[in-house]
Amino acid sequence: MMLRIRSRDGLERIQVDGLHIPISQLKTLIESQLQIPIQNQTLSTDQNLLLAKTPADLLRFTDMADRSTPLSALNLSHGSILFLYYHGERTVRGGPSVSPAGSFGRKMTMDDLIAIQTRITRQESPHCDSVSFDRDSANAFQRYVNETLSFATKCGGFMYGTVSEEGRVEVDFIYEPPQQGMEDDLVLLRDPEEEKLVDAIAAGLGRKRVGFIFTQTIMQDKKDYNFSNKEVLQAAELHAESGLKEWVTVVVKLEANEDGSADVHFEAFQMSDMCVKLFKEGWFVTEFEENDDPKLSKMKKDVVVGVKDVKEVDNDFFLVVVKIFDHQGPLSSTFPIENRNNPVTLRTLKSHLVRTKSLPFVKRISDFHLLLFLAKFHGLGSEVPALAECVNTQTAVSEGYQLLIESMANTS
Repeated sequence: MMLRIRSRDGLERIQVDGLHIPISQLKTLIESQLQIPIQNQTLSTDQNLLLAKTPADLLRFTDMADRSTPLSALNLSHGSILFLYYHGERTVRGGPSVSPAGSFGRKMTMDDLIAIQTRITRQESPHCDSVSFDRDSANAFQRYVNETLSFATKCGGFMYGTVSEEGRVEVDFIYEPPQQGMEDDLVLLRDPEEEKLVDAIAAGLGRKRVGFIFTQTIMQDKKDYNFSNKEVLQAAELHAESGLKEWVTVVVKLEANEDGSADVHFEAFQMSDMCVKLFKEGWFVTEFEENDDPKLSKMKKDVVVGVKDVKEVDNDFFLVVVKIFDHQGPLSSTFPIENRNNPVTLRTLKSHLVRTKSLPFVKRISDFHLLLFLAKFHGLGSEVPALAECVNTQTAVSEGYQLLIESMANTS
């Protein structure tokens, strides 16, 4: 029977006698057929093995650590994929054939020369040291996609926060632009005027746009990838647009546990420098066909992966893992969030002010989504950045602003 082995070099095949053989014999076959020494091999059924960066990361993958375990215990079948991490270098069998160039053979074109230089390898380290989420903001996002959308359609937003000199990103709120979510696609219906208000409020709060967050649906859970080809393209576009080297892309997904329950997971990445460069230079195929493999990104011209010239690249080559933490930020996230299904009205504002009446007024408006509501709908756009500065410094709001906001609420 045949098993497929996915490594940093792509997908290769090996022949085995059957599922009765132990993992130790499988490793011997990999050594003989793929020329990778047994002592250099780490195997797993978990695709995240390919994102491991340190020896400590490899220790997390224990499902194939016992060399005496038979393959039948791993729920494999003919054609199943296993994931292989290995140390060192190797010559991949079946590399490209070499055609003579120059006056006695095929002349090299400019595209050939570019392809020689366009080698795609894994980026070892991100420019972002880590990303930390404000707990209330993260919870408001995951609760909506879990309880309201049921992870049936995709959802996304722009993350705003700060970046330290050491490259640590802190996310304090998420702005959700107008959008149309589907099972396997997310279309952002961006409003430039609204985004100007968002950026002005963020500046008043001492924050800026630092990344993009999106969800994967339960339909995608059956696929064998971290990002689909559509998600890579969208993430690369937004990363390139930002011009921020610490820009972070976060995916939120629902993952099943062994006991049948499910948990919401946040995973953080940066798109690699090569990925962003290729996007800017127009290398990605941007039209998708029904039979395209979502694990692979199509290129308009050949690139070099390992020793192979290819036009399809495993999406994982474009991802750089970022550590993720949480913190309790200074803002609340209790006011209804913009551009969702339920409209936000003046009655909503009044309810919020009544519910928080025991707090100082500056605390009552210490919510990005409330500030955006005031700026969007009631002609306060030029005034809201000043309110945001009060929130940022936690200084008293002038009586005039307070009376104006309360009178607006009381008209509901």
